[in-house]
Amino acid sequence: MTGLRERKKQATRVALREAALRLAIEHGPANVRVDDIAEAAGVSPRTYNNYFSSREEAIVAAVTADRENRIAAAVAERSPDTRLAEAILDAIAEQYTDPGEQSRDALLLITTNPGLRTAFLDAPAALEDPLQKVIAARAGDPRIARVLAASIAAAVRVALEQWTQPAGNGLVVVSGSLPDLLRRTLEPLVPALDAAEAD
Repeated sequence: MTGLRERKKQATRVALREAALRLAIEHGPANVRVDDIAEAAGVSPRTYNNYFSSREEAIVAAVTADRENRIAAAVAERSPDTRLAEAILDAIAEQYTDPGEQSRDALLLITTNPGLRTAFLDAPAALEDPLQKVIAARAGDPRIARVLAASIAAAVRVALEQWTQPAGNGLVVVSGSLPDLLRRTLEPLVPALDAAEAD
């Protein structure tokens, strides 16, 4: 069970990322300052800096919203009879499925702003630690788990780069099914996941 302090920290994180996205949509990302986000969330700029290193990170966090922890939890909750590779691919594809209209607006904002796009492409790095733990629980060797988790995070980034590839005119055109692209990009890692689980 989560303690009161942890719940307050989580509530502050949520308030900051939601304020960041709302202000960015209303005023444009370039017109939003960290002080504005902190004020809208009811905290000091110093408190803001305890949670996010930039406005771009906070705006993107509103879209990614603890996705890495949800992916790790989904893998951990799968039956031990389910192949590790299948559990990971299913969890990632499920968590990257389009959740609704607000996210589409946010994604448009992110893909049209180079700083936000960079932060969006950096977000999969957060997958490494939570995934390393669940892979180690199934595969045993923590070093192999770390390599596999880093490889998965890198593959997700590659898929996101392809999905949000700038067109020749400089505009970013999101195309195709992201869950399908993620599965194709992660597919080369399946033998390594199977081998780690078999050891």
